[in-house]
Amino acid sequence: MPELPEVETVSRTLRQLVIGKTIADVDVRWANIIKKPDDTEQFKLELIGQTIHEVNRRGKFLLFILDDLTMVSHLRMEGRYGLFQKEEDLTPHTHVIFRFTDGSELRYQDVRKFGTMHLFKKGTEEASLPLSQLGVEPFSEAFTIDLLQKAFQSTSRTIKVVLLDQKTVVGLGNIYVDEALFRAGIRPERMASSLTAKEYERLHQEIITTLQEAVDLGGSSVKSYVNGQGEMGMFQQQLRVYGRKGEPCLTCGDEIQKTVVGGRGTHFCENCQN
Repeated sequence: MPELPEVETVSRTLRQLVIGKTIADVDVRWANIIKKPDDTEQFKLELIGQTIHEVNRRGKFLLFILDDLTMVSHLRMEGRYGLFQKEEDLTPHTHVIFRFTDGSELRYQDVRKFGTMHLFKKGTEEASLPLSQLGVEPFSEAFTIDLLQKAFQSTSRTIKVVLLDQKTVVGLGNIYVDEALFRAGIRPERMASSLTAKEYERLHQEIITTLQEAVDLGGSSVKSYVNGQGEMGMFQQQLRVYGRKGEPCLTCGDEIQKTVVGGRGTHFCENCQN
């Protein structure tokens, strides 16, 4: 599933491709992707004539800012957007097509069909599901050590589960939780409330640093991820534990382990993480 670095990269590339374009038509080929409104014809009618003014990110969601609407899109496991000319053949698994007045098309492709799209009156999206329950952005001033500590001390869950739930800090998924915890020297299956003051400081810093480095390298293409221009990310070359089960730790040489925490496959080094 694309996490913050991948979604941020997609939003940046889409800005270069679609800002200023006006929607002439919408072709919905898989209705289950459209969550709001629940009628695909209404979804289409509301979008026709709208111009895209900005493409932003909130957590793992893409926000297309239009004249008086905001379309909130979640890529889920394997969703992707690409800009095409109308004469280009449709690629497999194309489920929604936004046709622009200039003859180009923004196509949403999704092998798993898990992606979602919601339409809101512009300015109301943050107060509505799915955005209303999201935590703070990790690059914002609101993401503090104190916030992390309060969230962890008030729960009986493991560290990894708390970081994955998006209600404290957004954008972290399986890849970057494993990587940030490794860099901070903290075992993922520990109880969140067990951290020391120094561990809170390290984890807070490594969440920010890991995500920023991944954004700088265009995200991680560990499966099917590509950005809005069809380009792969490069951070997968920097992964220290994720996807490296059985390989030597790049820090100490011990074998990278894999376990299950909160139902998620989890990678760690027994020697480097406590």
